[in-house]
This record gives sequence, C-alpha cells and structure tokens, in this order.
Amino acid sequence: MRRRCLSRADRARPVFVAAALLALVSSGCGSTGPTTASPNDGRTASVAEPGKGDSAPKPAGAPPPSPTTSPDGATENCESAALALENELVRVVEEVAPSVVLIQTDQGLGSGVVFDDQGNIVTNYHVVGSATSFRVVLADGKAYDGTLVGAFPADDLAVIHIDGGRAVPARFGDSSELEVGDIVLAIGNPLGLQSSVTEGIVSAVARTVTEENGVTLPNVIQTSAAINPGNSGGALVSLAGEVVGVPTLAAVDPQLGGGAAPGIGFAIPSNLVTDIAAQLVEHGKVVDSHRAYLGIRVAATTAGGVLVASVEPGGPADQAGIAQGDVIVAIDGQPTPTPVELSAVLATLAPEQITRVDIVHPDGTQASVEVTLGEYPG
Repeated sequence: MRRRCLSRADRARPVFVAAALLALVSSGCGSTGPTTASPNDGRTASVAEPGKGDSAPKPAGAPPPSPTTSPDGATENCESAALALENELVRVVEEVAPSVVLIQTDQGLGSGVVFDDQGNIVTNYHVVGSATSFRVVLADGKAYDGTLVGAFPADDLAVIHIDGGRAVPARFGDSSELEVGDIVLAIGNPLGLQSSVTEGIVSAVARTVTEENGVTLPNVIQTSAAINPGNSGGALVSLAGEVVGVPTLAAVDPQLGGGAAPGIGFAIPSNLVTDIAAQLVEHGKVVDSHRAYLGIRVAATTAGGVLVASVEPGGPADQAGIAQGDVIVAIDGQPTPTPVELSAVLATLAPEQITRVDIVHPDGTQASVEVTLGEYPG
C-alpha cells in the first residue's frame, strides 16, 4: 500500500514555487532601486557634465524625474513571485485539509489523516492512548464514532476506523526525497482549532528522538513548522500537496522549565507511516516492525549501565547468555547509561544484525557477548 509521489524531476509546481522564491530574493524585493547618496551620509554623488554619458541638460522649470524601481521591473517581479507563492500555499491547504480530521477521546484532542477510502485514519498512538471510544470530526464538521483497528506504540502510530462519511484520503509522498530547506506545512487541530495551518521548512532529516514515555523514534523529520498540542497525528505536507510526515512532538527546553522550544518539531516520515498503517489495516497488528529487539526488560541503576530486570526465555539476550541481574553498559560500542539511551542505540540497529553487548555480572566481573538481534514484536 506504499504510495509513490512524483519524482523531483516531475514536481513542476514545487519547482515553480522555488523559482518564485528565488525571484523574490534576486529581484531585490523591498528595495526601491538605485539611488544617489544623501549629502549627510558621508558619501559623494558625482554629477555628469552636460552632453556626456546618459545625462542631458534639462529645460528650465522641468519637473524632477519621478522615482523608479530598478530598470528590470523589480517591484512587478516581487509582486508576481509573492502572489505565485501565496497561491500555491492556498492550493496545497485546499487540497490536503479535507483529509485531516479531529480525534476526540476522554483523554484529550488530537489529529489524524485519512489513510484510505475505506474509512481508516492514521494517527499517533499517544493520541489514542488507553481510550476505548473515539469521536472523529471530519473537515466538513460531521462527527462519527471510531473504533481502534490496531496500534504500534514502538513507532507511536495507530489506526482508527469510521463507518460512513465522505472521508477524503490523503496522498502520501516519498519522505526519502525530502531535503533540508524544503518548504512544508503542518495541518492539524492545535488546541482544538480545527484545520489550523502553520508553515516552515525541513530543518533536518534522519533525527533520532525520544518521547517522554521512553519511546525512541528513529529517522524522524525535524521541521520549523509549529507543532502545538493537538497537532499530533496530523499532516506534514509538501508543496506537491503530499503528506510527507505525521507531526508527533515538539522539542522541550529544560532551561525553559520543560517548555516547548520554538521552531523545533518532529514528524514521523511518511514512508514509515504508510508501511506500519498498512500492516495494521491488513493484520490488526505489525508483522514486520524493522526494529531490533533484545528480549529484555530493563530498569535504571547507578552502576553506570542498565539493569536487566527480566529476560525473555529463548529470546536474543537469553540465547547470548545475558541473565537477570546483569548490567548492560554498552551496545555496539555505544554506552548505555540509561534505559532511554539503550533504546536509542537499539533504534539505530536492525533485526538479524550481530552486535556486541558489554555487560557487568552481579559479582562485578565484566564480559562481552555477541547477540543476534531479533525483531521487535507487533
């Protein structure tokens, strides 16, 4: 159920908009064109002799020349480029907004994106949480009861189904084609304000971030488009009118008392969203998570690593000889002083990969074992 977006060579509209942006810069928008120096600014202005150059004697009493813009019509170019960009942004919002819904639970509000024409809606798992009933409000204002199709907390994704209504499926693009600097829009329902839009750029790709609940998300998109409470589960949209990500969280700044850091938000890439959502729709669960798995439960400790609280019988760690009470201090050569950092390291590895795990036994002896990683169950 992967959806293929246009290749960069075929993305005529975004290229046109990029050209419009370049025109805004290169035409000197905001400038009034060439001027002479003011007598008070410390510079001098030369005066051409009559009959030389482009200057000619002016008849007595002639009105002074009217001020002009640059010879190439910079003002007209600026207005045209700005209007082209504005029209393109309006077109994208008009195209995508009908596919973004409001999700209400007894725990709060969130957003979702219509995944297909069968009434399936993809959203964040943390929007769903432990709720058992859902109210889905479409862009046209009509509300429907929703049921949970399936969820995968490890990637913070879930699918809700509604019966009836004219839910318009979104077009999902290829997030691997995103580049830093691409213009994107975030469409969702922040603070319950339905179909709100913010704009920004792709600030980075392939980030690894950890949510407050300890879930680590690899390869996320960083964007400067504002992501506020209620935006979660909505749409991050390219200028091609394609959903390239699902906004999930905003960065927090400990120096601001845990408040959101302006201009730093993260979205799950659309390629992962479509993959996991398709599995949830087809199977009700994830059968191919692409995530590495050790088969242990862990706890924080002050011993410089992560305490193994329990081991899954027959799992990867058990087969490698890791036992309850061991402390894992590094995986694949990367220190794991906390459960969060252990999760972050595993998120960069793949199932079936053979990796080294450094441990300290309860008696204080140290060891290194090779583990063939399993696949995180769905």
